[in-house]
Amino acid sequence: MAFTVKSKKSGKDYNLHSKEVELSGGRKQRIYYFAGEVTKEFALDKLPEGYEVTENERTGLPMLRKKR
Repeated sequence: MAFTVKSKKSGKDYNLHSKEVELSGGRKQRIYYFAGEVTKEFALDKLPEGYEVTENERTGLPMLRKKR
C-alpha cells in the first residue's frame, strides 16, 4: 500500500514514489515525487525519515521537504 496524501484544495489522492536518476554529470541521485496513479515499482509505503509533506497553496499539489 503506497503512502497517500489527499489534497486539501482539489480533494484528489496523491501517492508517494521514489527512484534513482542519473544526472548529466553521471552522478546518481534519489528523487521523491507524488503521482495520481500508483506505480508498484517506485511506490513507497511510508515517508522517508526526516521528511514531511507540505502542500503548495496556489496549486494544491503535495510536496516533500526536509523537516525544519
